[in-house]
Amino acid sequence: MSFHHLCSSPSSLLHDPLPLCNLLSVYPKSTPRSFLCSYNPNSSPFHSRNLLQVTHVSVQEAIPQSEKSKLDDADLPIPTPTASKSYVWVNPKSPRASQLRRKSYDSRYSSLIKLAESLDACKPNEADVCDVITGFGGKLFEQDAVVTLNNMTNPEIAPIVLNNLLETMKPSREVILYNVTLKVFRKSKDLEKSEKLFDEMLERGVKPDNATFTTIISCARQSGVPKRAVEWFEKMSSFGCEPDNVTLAAMIDAYGRAGNVEMALSLYDRARTEKWRIDAVTFSTLIRIYGVSGNYDGCLNIYEEMKALGVKPNLVIYNRLLDSMGRAKRPWQAKIIHKDLISNGFTPNWSTYAALIRAYGRARYGDDALVIYREMKEKGLSLTVILYNTLLSMCADIGYVDEAFEIFQDMKNCETCDPDSWTFSSLITVYSCSGRVSEAEAALLQMREAGFEPTLFVLTSVIQCYGKAKQVDDVVRTFDQVLELGITPDDRFCGCLLNVMTQTPSEEIGKLIGCVEKAKPKLGQVVKMLVEEQNGEEGVFKKETSELIDSIGSDVKKAYLNCLIDLCVNLNKLERACEILQLGLEYDIYTGLQSKSATQWSLHLKSLSLGAALTALHVWMNDLSEAALESGEEFPPLLGINTGHGKHKYSDKGLAAVFESHLKELNAPFHEAPDKVGWFLTTSVAAKAWLESRRSSGGVSA
Repeated sequence: MSFHHLCSSPSSLLHDPLPLCNLLSVYPKSTPRSFLCSYNPNSSPFHSRNLLQVTHVSVQEAIPQSEKSKLDDADLPIPTPTASKSYVWVNPKSPRASQLRRKSYDSRYSSLIKLAESLDACKPNEADVCDVITGFGGKLFEQDAVVTLNNMTNPEIAPIVLNNLLETMKPSREVILYNVTLKVFRKSKDLEKSEKLFDEMLERGVKPDNATFTTIISCARQSGVPKRAVEWFEKMSSFGCEPDNVTLAAMIDAYGRAGNVEMALSLYDRARTEKWRIDAVTFSTLIRIYGVSGNYDGCLNIYEEMKALGVKPNLVIYNRLLDSMGRAKRPWQAKIIHKDLISNGFTPNWSTYAALIRAYGRARYGDDALVIYREMKEKGLSLTVILYNTLLSMCADIGYVDEAFEIFQDMKNCETCDPDSWTFSSLITVYSCSGRVSEAEAALLQMREAGFEPTLFVLTSVIQCYGKAKQVDDVVRTFDQVLELGITPDDRFCGCLLNVMTQTPSEEIGKLIGCVEKAKPKLGQVVKMLVEEQNGEEGVFKKETSELIDSIGSDVKKAYLNCLIDLCVNLNKLERACEILQLGLEYDIYTGLQSKSATQWSLHLKSLSLGAALTALHVWMNDLSEAALESGEEFPPLLGINTGHGKHKYSDKGLAAVFESHLKELNAPFHEAPDKVGWFLTTSVAAKAWLESRRSSGGVSA
C-alpha cells in the first residue's frame, strides 16, 4: 500500500521514461522489513510537498544542479541492470545509490530539454505540436510540462504548446504553466504577446500571482518600455498581489527610466532602509538620474554604495559615471574611474573612450584627451563629428596648433564623417590665435568650398589673425565683409577690434577707428577721445566710459577695460589708464587687487592684461609712497607682487617674465620667490629705501 502511495504522487522531474512506480510495483515480497516499517508518507523525502518546491524553482529559472543533489538522501531500493526481474538491495547512502539516482534524473531532464528543442523547431500549428508531444515516448506529467516550457525559446510555438498541455493534462496549478510561457516571451522581449497571454489567463479564470506580474514587468523593462513596466506594477494590488523586494528593487530602474524620478528615489531610500537586493542595472539608472539632474556628487555616492554592498559595476555603469564627470567638468575624477575600470578587468569600449574625450576635452586636459584619441585610433575605433570638434575646440582654447592640424587631417581622411561649420570654426581659431595667416585663409577657403558661410565667430577669429600679423588693411576688408553679409557685430566682435588696436602701430590706428565707430558708436567715441587727445570738459571722458561699461555685457567688461588701458599705455597716456582702472574698481570689475595683513602687503595682478598690470603697479607704488613717506605708516615685514605663474596659451611669455624685466628696469628691490612661483617679494626695509630714492630723484613712473 505504501509503495502504491509513494509512486502515485503528482509526478516529479525525476521520472525515468519507465515510470518509477513500475519499478517499485514489482519489488519482491522479500523486501527487508526495516524498509517497509520505516516508510512514512508524510516524512518521505519523495513526498509531493517536497517535490513542489522544485516546481516553484522551475517557474523562475531552470533547475540548478544543487536541486538535483537533494535526491541523494532518498531511501529507495535501486534495481540492478540485469536481464531478469530480480533486484539487489543498495544502501541508499552509498555513492553508488547517489550515482544511479542522478543518472536516472539527468536522463529524464535531458529528454525534456530535447523535447523543448524539438517543439521550438516545429511548424507553428497544433497538428505538428501535437505530433512532437505524442512522439515523446512517455506520459508527460505536470512538472514535465513546466520544465519543457521553461526551456523553450520560440514565442510563436510556446502558446500552442501551452494550450495543448492545458487540454491534455488538466494541471492542478495552471498559473505555473502560464508563467513559464510568459518567460518565453520575456526571452524574446515580446511584450505584446505577454500582455495578450495575460488577457487569455483572465478569460480562462486563472488568477495571476506575483510571478506573473514580475515576469511581465521584467519583460517590459528588457523591451525598453519602462512606462509599461510601471503600469503593470501598479496593477498588482488590484489582483491581490503584493510585490516582493526583488520586484520593488526592479521598479527603481523602471520608474527612473520612465521619468518618475521622485518615485524611483523614494523606492531607493526604502531599499537602503530595508536592505533590498539591488542589481547593477538599477544602480546604473540611479547614476543616470543623478547625472541628468546635475547632482554629480550623488552619482559618486551611488557608486560608493554599490561597492560597499558588494555589487560589481558593469561597463555601462563606468561609462555613465565617466559621462557624468565630464558634464561636471571633473576630469580628475574621470581619471580615477577610468583606472578603476581597467583594474577591475574591463576593456574600454567606444562609449568609454567617447566619454573620456568629452570629459578631458571640456576641461581642457589636452594631453589626457590626446592620449585617449590616439588609443582610439590604434584600436581602429572611429570618431564622430562631435568628438572631432570637441578635440579641435580644446586645441583652439589651449593653443595646440600642430595637434589641431593632425586631428583635422585625420578627420578629412575619415570615411565616416565630414567636417562641419564648427570644425572649420575651431581650426580657423587655432590658426588665427597663433597668427598663421596663410593657414587661416586656407581653412576659410576650404570652409566656403564645403558649402559653409563663415559665421561672425569665424570672421572675428580672422580679424584677430590679421591683427596679430599687423595686416591692418585686411582687418578693414574683413570688417566690410561682415557688414556686406548683413551680420550685426556683437560685443565680442567689437572687443576683438579693440584688441587689434592695442597691437597696431599708432600711425595706423586711425584706419580702425572708423570700423569701431560703425560697429559700436559708444566705443568709437571713447577710443576717439583717447587717440585724438580730445580734452573737452573735465569728467566727460569718465562719463563716456561709464556709459560704455553700462552698455556692454558683464562677460566682456574686463576685456574691454583691459584693452582700453593697454591702448592708453601704448600711447603713453598713464593718467587716462589710471582713470579707467579706477572706474573698473568702482564697478567691481577689478576686485582684490590689493591685500593687507599683519605680515605682508600684496598686489595681485593675475587677471590683468600687461598694460592694466603696469598701471596697477604704478598706483600701488604711489599708495606705498604715501603710506610710508607721507603718513608715516609702518610696513609689514614683507611686500609682494603676485603675477601668477601661467603664460598665455599662444605666447611663450607670461606676465611674470615680463614683470621681472620691468622691475629690473625700475631698479625695484622685488625678487622672484624661489618657493612661491609667480611671486616677487621684498622686505619693508628695502622697499622704504627704494621709495625714498625714487622721491629724491624726482619719481620715476612705474
